[in-house]
Amino acid sequence: MESISEILQAVKDGTLAVKKAESLLQLNALAVIGDYARLDYNRFLRRGVPEIVYAQNKTVPQLTSILKNLVQIRLKNGQLDIPIILSRVNGAQSKAVLQAFYNFKQFRANLRARYFPEASIIAVQSKRKPTSATKGRVALLAAGTSDIPALNESEILLNLLGSRTIRFNDVGVAGLHRLIDPLQRIQEFDPDAVIVAAGMEGALPSVVAGLTSVPVIGLPTSVGYGYGKDGEAALMSMLQACSLGVSVVNIDSGVAAGVIACLISRRASERQKVKRTTRRKMASY
Repeated sequence: MESISEILQAVKDGTLAVKKAESLLQLNALAVIGDYARLDYNRFLRRGVPEIVYAQNKTVPQLTSILKNLVQIRLKNGQLDIPIILSRVNGAQSKAVLQAFYNFKQFRANLRARYFPEASIIAVQSKRKPTSATKGRVALLAAGTSDIPALNESEILLNLLGSRTIRFNDVGVAGLHRLIDPLQRIQEFDPDAVIVAAGMEGALPSVVAGLTSVPVIGLPTSVGYGYGKDGEAALMSMLQACSLGVSVVNIDSGVAAGVIACLISRRASERQKVKRTTRRKMASY
């Protein structure tokens, strides 16, 4: 079950015990692992986005223990459709963590684990086909080829959480004519939000915001020469965007941009679903 409404409906239908529903809905549901982790495993029910485990600076034993506990909780609570996501996973960590996962036969029966090296993400997902509908649409633009890694984080996260995406790379302001066709195709795609990754002077989000009516999420990247100070120039430029409607995340924070876009697109998708249901009901009168 992926939402509070699904849990309540199951209780109403008699397919879920009240006591079980209570445990699923607890706000203080935590799994304490040693003295180094407190897993907020009901975050998806509250926010629509699961707790994303940040792997950088964590040891392999810590990561494998966290992963094992999260998998056990998902299996126990019947929440196999909620992905488990580890971000900023390096190559050595990924090999050890995946090996540990596949050593547990009961996990392999229901779940599959995959490493996305282009985004440094490990995802554990159900083997069964997802039953829920696509949760909104998001467009993604990378100003330059060097901005692609940060945007990869956003796109893979969005896809894992059920959002459809369309993507265009190397369409920065140094050659604005490169943006014409992508913007036309984005307009046809009709996204709920646009993520724009840019380094150097970080001008592209402001340009896109001036040409589209949907929220633009600026993703500054640590790309550029000298004075840019590892993305600070791009961040400041996006914060000073002349075009209104630009929100900005931290430097290289593709996960944060993906989460914001996911929440926007999911909300928009839910609103559209309500409108369609209302129109069908009205048409039947």
